[in-house]
Amino acid sequence: MEHQISASAEKFLNLIRSARRGKLKIYLGMAAGVGKTYRMLMDAKELHRQNIDVFIGYIETHGRAETEAMMQNLPFINRRKVFYKGKQLEEMDVDAVIMQKPVVVIVDELAHTNIPGSKNEKRWQDVREILDAGINVISAVNIQHIESINEQVEKITGIKISERVPDALFQMADEVVNVDLTIEELLVRMKEGKIYDPGKVSTALANFFQKEKLLPLRDLAIKEVSRLVERKMQLEIPVEQREKLQTIITVISSEAERGKRLIRKSSRLSSLYRSKWYVVYVQTARETVEKINPLAQRHLINNFKLATELGAEVVELKENDAAGALVAFAQKCEAALMIIGMPDFSFWGNFTEKKEFRQLMKAIAHLNIDILMVTPYEIDKK
Repeated sequence: MEHQISASAEKFLNLIRSARRGKLKIYLGMAAGVGKTYRMLMDAKELHRQNIDVFIGYIETHGRAETEAMMQNLPFINRRKVFYKGKQLEEMDVDAVIMQKPVVVIVDELAHTNIPGSKNEKRWQDVREILDAGINVISAVNIQHIESINEQVEKITGIKISERVPDALFQMADEVVNVDLTIEELLVRMKEGKIYDPGKVSTALANFFQKEKLLPLRDLAIKEVSRLVERKMQLEIPVEQREKLQTIITVISSEAERGKRLIRKSSRLSSLYRSKWYVVYVQTARETVEKINPLAQRHLINNFKLATELGAEVVELKENDAAGALVAFAQKCEAALMIIGMPDFSFWGNFTEKKEFRQLMKAIAHLNIDILMVTPYEIDKK
């Protein structure tokens, strides 16, 4: 195990030496307690032994004795103290990290939401800023915080995950390492009080830390790293030696939940195939600024924001002939795939006439564009 961790740190060190820009390494896990923070500190120790300028920017030990012991003799950058609602709290000091300019900085809990009034709203935004400053980062996050699989995780756990990290950040990563444990090992660690305080163990075991929830999360983590490795292979294999999907168009309406699902599904496809990706909304006379429902308008703006965060270019077309507008745009950007919601009267408000829908399908076929229809919700498999 010690040799494996040493080799991992050496590999990251070689990445650092190979380029000037900041490199990003992410430890991914199925849940708290698998050892992500411990592995980051093991890397830091190894780099420190090799006289690499490595600092702790932010570590959350959760009172775990093993983790606290690993922090000994490692230099750290003082946290920024913030008063919020009458309490003194601490956040990572991004400006201090950039001013210190270490070769490597350790930043825990990538999905964390910063205290209101902080420089950035999210810690992943802090990390991006540090990378832009040419500093290498080692960070950690759990699988449930990846934006594009948010719906799957919520279905598995029954818990709404509010803190999420956009897939685009994972696409930036030079290394993503899955920190894996068997479910049995993780539950033993929980029962021994090595993850949470003893008073929280019973609640955790009765809720999140159940085998039927942890197993699919473990599967998701393994598959996610596999997907990222596949994408890396596509980056390194010459275009002429591999099949490559070109431009993807995702068509959304002002309906909120369907839009989110389409965007997240499309994000994973565009990431897998390294495709140019557009999210397109056609504004007809029915949904002009003066006529659109304010709630629908807000949902639409939120979905535009989500699409942008996940790496899409948002395009608004103003045209009463929605089908014609989509066909013209698809032709202009030489699209290979159009992703739409499964047709029904509520979603296809612009295509209520079956004739017009058939015309769209016929026109797209003549352009040699594939159509992917996405169901509006996850269907339970009995």
